[in-house]
Amino acid sequence: MSKIYQVAIIGGGISGSVTALQLAKYNVDNVLFEQRDGLMHGPPFCHLHAGGNLYPEISLEQCKQLMRQSIDSVRLFPEAIDYRPTLIGIPESENLDSQKIESRLKQLSLYYKELIEEDPHNEVLGPPENYYTVYGREDLEDLVQRPSVPRPVTHRDWLCNAIKLIDYGKLKSPLFIVQEFGWNLFRLAAQVQLALSRSNKCELKLNTQIEEVKDVSDLGLGYNWQLYTKDNIYKANYLVNSSGWNSSKFDSCLNLAPEQIVEFKASYIAKWQPLSGLIPELVFHGERGTPHGMAQLTPYCNNYYQIHGMTDEITLFRDGLIRSDAENVYPEFNGTIKKKIYGMWDPYEVEARTLKAIDFVAGFVPSFKTAIVGGPPLYGAQQIPGCDSTLRVGDVSFPHKFYARSQIVKASSALTSANHIIENMGQMQVIHAVNLCSIENNLLEGIGTQQIDSLASELAVKRGYPSEMSKLLSSFLPNTTGNTYLS
Repeated sequence: MSKIYQVAIIGGGISGSVTALQLAKYNVDNVLFEQRDGLMHGPPFCHLHAGGNLYPEISLEQCKQLMRQSIDSVRLFPEAIDYRPTLIGIPESENLDSQKIESRLKQLSLYYKELIEEDPHNEVLGPPENYYTVYGREDLEDLVQRPSVPRPVTHRDWLCNAIKLIDYGKLKSPLFIVQEFGWNLFRLAAQVQLALSRSNKCELKLNTQIEEVKDVSDLGLGYNWQLYTKDNIYKANYLVNSSGWNSSKFDSCLNLAPEQIVEFKASYIAKWQPLSGLIPELVFHGERGTPHGMAQLTPYCNNYYQIHGMTDEITLFRDGLIRSDAENVYPEFNGTIKKKIYGMWDPYEVEARTLKAIDFVAGFVPSFKTAIVGGPPLYGAQQIPGCDSTLRVGDVSFPHKFYARSQIVKASSALTSANHIIENMGQMQVIHAVNLCSIENNLLEGIGTQQIDSLASELAVKRGYPSEMSKLLSSFLPNTTGNTYLS
């Protein structure tokens, strides 16, 4: 290949895809390599994490970072956001203080208000005074007697529908409804793929695997990197390693040995009975890795649900977490986990784990025991930089000249990572310095909802999932007086 790209990106997960999108926005010529047939085959995501409320163990600072990044993500990708709130309950069995949860929510509401004062366009989670609502036992006993609301508008409407299903006697008082929205993987993949395919600043190389990289910056060739596929050699001035759990393969080509953790996780798809009204996402806190780990039920269209159960029998796996150390610089999963990463699941295990997930949720939502297996698992291996397995805000590092390693932990960090890469490129004088003050990307303009609907459905079905998983449960119309949810 004679062309010299300004940037080569290895990996078409959310980090690599958003980096390519941002580079194209600023007219930076780039090539994106993805070894599979579409974007965002990496670790799945379903939740925006606008405040980190699924993680009571992380610091307030991490929660604030997740909120800021989530707001940026909503502004950039509104077509991929499922605008329904999240219910958070604490089981009586757990040693977790409701007052601490409420105290953190108060601080996050104040921080959200600061972000809106900083930029009014940040008011994408509704008014800050409506960021969360608290409901005591009397509220619950009143709501359980009221009729369901087919098209919920307020937090009270959403809770009215959910509380009829929940065994709230098992939960501490109060319960919380929070403006933590859903994030649709298939719609985001479709939107970004459509934008990149029509950009003349990004070459999208699907079904293309990079086998080796070489630093040739000292050879006077007029470029800094050579990337080898089976049949070609690509040339670039800057290299972004966004290859996820497999990033150590390219680190090893450069004799780099980063300290990191990699964790394989899965969630499960169930089909349940029709309900008389939409329900929020349901989260029941619990200690991760124990038999009482967090239970999470995420609603989709047409009575499909995604389930996380943070136990070794459901979402987590024995031998599913590996670490680098002095003796194991480039850790690898065992053969059983590797087969799962590449989609080779035992059908019996899929059914067994999904049924365990259903039973787990039924401990809090008794009628959910009638749910059935609704599709294959969503799964992937997640990188965590450093040695802290509780870290939830990952970003990007620059361990080599003209080289970036993106290691995001949550999908909402992708835009932050991309912008830091662009800043570093300016500092390295690979490109002229760029003003990164704007969030919106003009490459996303003009991509209609119908186009996204069509490709998102195609991606879901092609990957073996129900097409309903690509649709939004609830759309959103913001106004000056509060939140209006439209089914």
